[in-house]
Amino acid sequence: MDATLETATCPDVQLVDPRYAYATPPFDDQQTMAMPGATAKMDPQPDHGEKSYRGSGKLKGLNAVVTGADSGIGRAIALCYAREGANVVINYLSEDSDAQETKMLVEDAGVRAEVIRGDLQNEKFCEQLISGAVDSLGSIDLLVNNAAFQLTADSIEEFSTEVFDRIFKTNVYAPFWLSRAVMDRLPAGGSIINTVSIQGYNPSAYLLPYASTKSAMIGMTKAMAKLAIERGVRVNAVAPGPVWTPLIPGSMPTDKFKNFGEDTLFQRPAQPIELAPLYVWLASNDASYVTGEVFGCTGGKTPV
Repeated sequence: MDATLETATCPDVQLVDPRYAYATPPFDDQQTMAMPGATAKMDPQPDHGEKSYRGSGKLKGLNAVVTGADSGIGRAIALCYAREGANVVINYLSEDSDAQETKMLVEDAGVRAEVIRGDLQNEKFCEQLISGAVDSLGSIDLLVNNAAFQLTADSIEEFSTEVFDRIFKTNVYAPFWLSRAVMDRLPAGGSIINTVSIQGYNPSAYLLPYASTKSAMIGMTKAMAKLAIERGVRVNAVAPGPVWTPLIPGSMPTDKFKNFGEDTLFQRPAQPIELAPLYVWLASNDASYVTGEVFGCTGGKTPV
């Protein structure tokens, strides 16, 4: 079929005002939940692209490991990767029902889904996650270091050493351990993609440990890219601003999340599906000249 005629048969794109594309604050009190939080308890429910995302084969036949893939940004990444044709290993900490929901979404796309539960604070588990993914799928082409932990406090004295240590082990040590374990398994053309944050550039005092880890991950991304390219592997990062995920009501008091995202230019938080296509592009051959970069998706809060 002539390409011009084929394009002409596609329906027109309907533009949407981004200010009102998704839910806006104030948000109602959420059901009580603790970290890592549960999607089913959120109101409104996050949008991971279940009804909107359409793949085009950009990652067909590739194998991906996505940490923190049970919910939020991780679930949206897993869904989009699957609809682009990639098999996905879903790593998560403890929310079994969320992980099974992500598994169903991946399998509904006609690809393989493997679910591996475990705590990324453990170095040995990180190594086992990579080896388990290879055993299950035969190879790894893409690693997405997305899992994170945060807690808030109003004074530095309230941040215990135990909390500080947990946040750093989950947010910094684990991506290092996973990247080190996967590096000699990734083919030339493979990718590591890290989730950093606007907090790495414009930190909030009440998120001091979390913000510190995201600054560290920005540096790790740029340094690792210089080592990885010697193997033909690209390393990049996405820096979200406020995103409506279980991490928010699971870690923040009501006064912090009630107006969550109101300080962006859109006056609302992002939904996970508004970020996930960036991870698709970075994993695809379309981004073959991109490494050591950090892409902001912050709602206009700051350039990154």
